Amino acid sequence: MNKKTWRFDGIRNVLTIGFISAALCLCIFTGCSGGGSEDGDEVGATGGAASSSDQVRVAFVTNNASNFWQIAKRGCEKAEKDFNCKVEFKIPPNGTAADQQTILENLLVMGVSGVAISPVDPANQVAVLNRAAKQVNLICHDSDSPDSDRLCYVGTNNVKAGEEAGRLIKEVLPNGGKIMLYVGTLDAQNAQERYQGIKNVLAGTNIEIVDVRTDLTDRARSKSNVEDALVTNPDVKCHVGLWSYNGPSILSAVMASGKSVAQGGDVNIVCFDEEDEALQGIADGAIYGTVVQKPFEFGYQSVRILAGLARGDQSALPEGEHLDTGVVVVNKDNVDEFRTKLAELLNG
Repeated sequence: MNKKTWRFDGIRNVLTIGFISAALCLCIFTGCSGGGSEDGDEVGATGGAASSSDQVRVAFVTNNASNFWQIAKRGCEKAEKDFNCKVEFKIPPNGTAADQQTILENLLVMGVSGVAISPVDPANQVAVLNRAAKQVNLICHDSDSPDSDRLCYVGTNNVKAGEEAGRLIKEVLPNGGKIMLYVGTLDAQNAQERYQGIKNVLAGTNIEIVDVRTDLTDRARSKSNVEDALVTNPDVKCHVGLWSYNGPSILSAVMASGKSVAQGGDVNIVCFDEEDEALQGIADGAIYGTVVQKPFEFGYQSVRILAGLARGDQSALPEGEHLDTGVVVVNKDNVDEFRTKLAELLNG
């Protein structure tokens, strides 16, 4: 071996040892992890089960842009702190299934580990939901899609909620009468179940459901549906809103018509949820009552479950694949107390 060959082999050996040492240091420094994300401490769908110290990224997808969802967002924000998460809170701009599909596709590209979604059209979104469920932990909230591969449902037992609304209707129409229902779409599972709950309670009474009018979450159309009903069906004594914005739309249309509202007046109103206009209407005596869900819990519990699943904790899933968050019936007797608690929740 000549001197040139010796020098070359020596340099090569030094370089080889250096590369090996650097690789060992890097492995020790990073913990030899095969996963992770570009954010360093966030773990996405491809990162495997996260440890308790890893921040996981999950998503919460609504079904429209109603103010109702701002309460759910507060629940998500609280869960972010409690369960070391980053929550992508997504609102479909037009409240359509196509919007939700686009959002889901983008979230999968982002690498979230789990998604909680309120399907707009559960029956026709099964294929889309199933594709997502193959890549991430998928759960439903607010509106279920039981025929899909979703892992569980978080939200209201909407049949029971509808039954609560049915009891309010019976209170305002003790002698019977005609009613009209309003909702964004009857394709949504929650709308179908609330409708069924109302029918359960009104069965065998003298109360007749004249029609269910839909508006595709268009507030202008929601109000015009009521305006039309007031003219074409003046004998309807109670107007019932099944989605959060329907109550305020009914109230606005009735007030503009000049008809008197509240029990004993020309028109009675029963609705769902806690939009400001609805609560003020109850305080003023213009709306008889509302069946309030717990959207804060939609957000909080959905994120809790998804964070647990991201860390490999299957016990985070509720028994029976359904976590019932319950409802509160709000009327003139408790509206002030409820508004105080709601303000504390939103501002806390």
